[in-house]
Amino acid sequence: MNQIFLFSLLLLASIFSSTTLAQSPAAAPKAPEKPAPTKPAPAKPTPSTPAPAPAKPLVPALPQSPTTNPDASGNQDIIKILRKAKSFNTLIRLLKTTQIINQVNAQLVTTKNGGLTIPAPDDGAFSELKAGYFNSLGERQQKELIQYHVLPEYVSSSNFDSLSNPVLTLASDSPQGFQINVTAYGNSVNISTGVVDTTITGIVYADKTLAIYHVNKVLIPLDFIKPKAKAPAPAIAKAPKAEKENSSADDDDQTQAHKDSSDAISLNNMHGISVLVSIGVSLLAAGVTTML
Repeated sequence: MNQIFLFSLLLLASIFSSTTLAQSPAAAPKAPEKPAPTKPAPAKPTPSTPAPAPAKPLVPALPQSPTTNPDASGNQDIIKILRKAKSFNTLIRLLKTTQIINQVNAQLVTTKNGGLTIPAPDDGAFSELKAGYFNSLGERQQKELIQYHVLPEYVSSSNFDSLSNPVLTLASDSPQGFQINVTAYGNSVNISTGVVDTTITGIVYADKTLAIYHVNKVLIPLDFIKPKAKAPAPAIAKAPKAEKENSSADDDDQTQAHKDSSDAISLNNMHGISVLVSIGVSLLAAGVTTML
């Protein structure tokens, strides 16, 4: 009996444990889901001030012309630049014969901040001059003609419209002499001297202190054409004239006095002769009477 009761308890226990094991465990409560982090709205780009567009050149670059310094040492050799650009042989020769090249080189060295600008006529421009024109000029005018093609300041290809007319040249010995007028419009730069009008056709060379531009005419200064003011004629001194007149009058008076004196002497002489004749006649008459 006890064994049957024990067996029943074991059977019930096994049945209970198997039932418990068959049941699925209760699902653990889910943790509340965290809300997805909201992404910050993309910041709107702050409008930046647009960079100024580079100034458009008023003068086009020539295809065959150097755009950088051809001398690796950094020295600006104007003769070498013109020779490399070709077709400037006449200008090279005149720069040398007038020795203006020395003045230009010296000025370029001493005015690094200001620089120089050279409107350079090509060989064709010089050939259009009247035959023998340059040789017909005096030595001073020959130098002035070459100096007239040099501006004592650097003008970039996009900065011609900032010039104030009239523009001084290296030949300007005063604010009124040897000047040019520069007019920039569109993509054209015109130079006028009052005698010649020409246009810059391209860049021969340009850096930060030296610019050489090609022009198709020789710049003839108006100062070579207009007559120079004549010096006023000195006023005629009246005093010497009056003295001359007085001198002439004195001479006339002296001449008249001499004439009067001569006449008086002549009259006196005649009177003396008459007296002598009268005395002689009287003596003769008295002698005749005595004899009778």
